[in-house]
This record gives sequence, structure tokens and C-alpha cells, in this order.
Amino acid sequence: MEKKILMIIPPENYRDEELDIPKEYFEGEGLSVVIASTKKGKCHSMFGKRMEAELSMKDVDVNDYVAIVFVGGGGTPLVRSEEESTKIAREGVAAGKVIGAICWAPTILAKAGVLDGKNATVWHGNDAEYGMKTDDVLKKFGATVGSEGLVVDGKIVTADGPANAKGFAKAIVKLA
Repeated sequence: MEKKILMIIPPENYRDEELDIPKEYFEGEGLSVVIASTKKGKCHSMFGKRMEAELSMKDVDVNDYVAIVFVGGGGTPLVRSEEESTKIAREGVAAGKVIGAICWAPTILAKAGVLDGKNATVWHGNDAEYGMKTDDVLKKFGATVGSEGLVVDGKIVTADGPANAKGFAKAIVKLA
């Protein structure tokens, strides 16, 4: 059976390298990649690229995938505000799937409650919704946050941004 990875991107302002580098690596390893977002259709990156979301998050069945990856970028709050994103994260963890989140996206996992008691990392910046730094958002939801750019805790893989996109992808494939 074909192994599929679901990559969830913001509809606007997803970070190009955080989608492109892992996607290319996954496909190079023989995995098929399905793109989802808050809505089906065209999504726009931070640097002017476009990507077609094949699925809306509401149409996702986590059982179809070996891994679920949340891509970051400035549009992360658009994904995090949708209840489906946290539901997918919780269902994925419950089903024993590999869960990845890069850049700002680990805050989605934090909000879902799946980082409680886990080691994780995140892009360090301001989070307007919570009125605090992103690493404090993770801590608020029970995560232990270190200074590493890539953290693997069980089947949860988090990375802080584009510089760690390739290592992030390799860690996910190794677990999938």
C-alpha cells in the first residue's frame, strides 16, 4: 500500500521552504504527499508561490496517512483558529501517527493539548492571539521547550523553521 503524508498549510502566507523542502524529500523517499488547508483550492505562500490544497481540513481522515505535518509561516493563526486543526492533531496522536509541526505551527499542537509533557521547539517570535512569545505558548500548554532547532519526542517532531526543514523531513520519514 502506498504510504501517504498529509501536509497542512495555511491558505495565505505559508512558509515556502517549510512546504517545499519536506515535500520534495518525502516524494524522493517514495511517499506520496497530499496537501490540505482550511479550504480546498489555491493557497498562497509568503514569497508569492501558489499551491493547490486538494482537501479541506474538514475532509481529512487521519487513518489515510502515515504522518501529518503542519507547515508554518505567517498564516499559522488561520489554521490554528480552525477547530479541525486541533482535532486532526489529537486524532493523529491517538491513532499513533507521526505528527510534525515546523516554525509557528507547533503552537497548533500545543493548543490541541498533544504537547503536554512533551519536549518540543518552535520559531521564537510574538504570538498576538496569546499575547506572549511562541515558546511561552508551548509552555502554557505543558511542553518543555529547549533551544534546539529540531526536537523528536516519541512520534512528535517539531522544528523551528526553514533552516531545519530538511532534518525535520528526515526525522518524519525515519518514524513513518
